[in-house]
Amino acid sequence: MSVATSPSNLSTKIASEPQKLILASTSKYRKELLSRLGLPFTCISPEVDETPLPRETPEELALRLAKAKALAIAQKNPGAWVIGSDQVLDLHGAAMGKPGDHERAMAQLQLLRGQTVNFHTAICLALGNKTQVLNVITKVRFRELKDSVLEAYLLAETPYDCAGSAKSEGLGICLLEKVESEDPTALIGLPLIAVCTLLRDAGFRIPG
Repeated sequence: MSVATSPSNLSTKIASEPQKLILASTSKYRKELLSRLGLPFTCISPEVDETPLPRETPEELALRLAKAKALAIAQKNPGAWVIGSDQVLDLHGAAMGKPGDHERAMAQLQLLRGQTVNFHTAICLALGNKTQVLNVITKVRFRELKDSVLEAYLLAETPYDCAGSAKSEGLGICLLEKVESEDPTALIGLPLIAVCTLLRDAGFRIPG
């Protein structure tokens, strides 16, 4: 886990005050993951442009977008703690995001077979204009599979909203040969170990 931004202290509210938590995402995967912590929260779409910047690395892209998503909501909701997250697949320095459709998904999986790649899952906790950002790296080895197998997977899972088209929490696990990560839910889209660290530092009680 790498720390990109580490301000002196984000925990500025009185501990006895109720803390409002917002997930800057409408992803059903991130919503399900965050709900495991038993904290009340709401979901708001940040509506952030996710276009990569020129010469931006996959890690820089994930970190920038996680922070942008969190700030987009935090600045409109004073006093609320906001979690932003973004995931980018790093194929030998080239960023790969969500395919969006079947044709692009097949092209992604053809590029990924037999490859070892890094998934950068960045999270940001924001309060007003203050932020703390972490990046969790998951190393994944893809199996060497025929096009017919990839086609069958895509038709069964339709993972067009997942970075790299590999929906590991579902049938996509059959595409993978090995997964290495210090935070097991990072590959699904929200690294809960890192999230717990940030929220506890901010004064949240987990379990509540």
